[in-house]
Amino acid sequence: MVTVADVRALARTLPRSSEHLIHDRVKFRVGRLVYVAFSRDEQTMGFAFPKEQRAGLVAADPQLFLLPPASDLRFNWVCCRVARLDEAQMTELVTEAWRMVVPAFLARQRLG
Repeated sequence: MVTVADVRALARTLPRSSEHLIHDRVKFRVGRLVYVAFSRDEQTMGFAFPKEQRAGLVAADPQLFLLPPASDLRFNWVCCRVARLDEAQMTELVTEAWRMVVPAFLARQRLG
């Protein structure tokens, strides 16, 4: 099972990434843009994800992925159940979420 500490360890390696505690929730940002956020109980993790692909992701694995609250549907955002997430999936989701909020040249430098 993935923990906040696992995400933190990865996020620390991503350029311009910073961690914040906002309203008792751990969030990772680049500048003012949040790319990963945990629920208060750390049971779910929200992450940046293209809106147009969100329904397909949730439909592909509804045990793992879920839509964000209605108030967040306007954002490029989706959520997952942390207990069902493995290390490889977490690495891919967090890295791709980070890629969405950094300048393209920085993503290319880091990820190729």
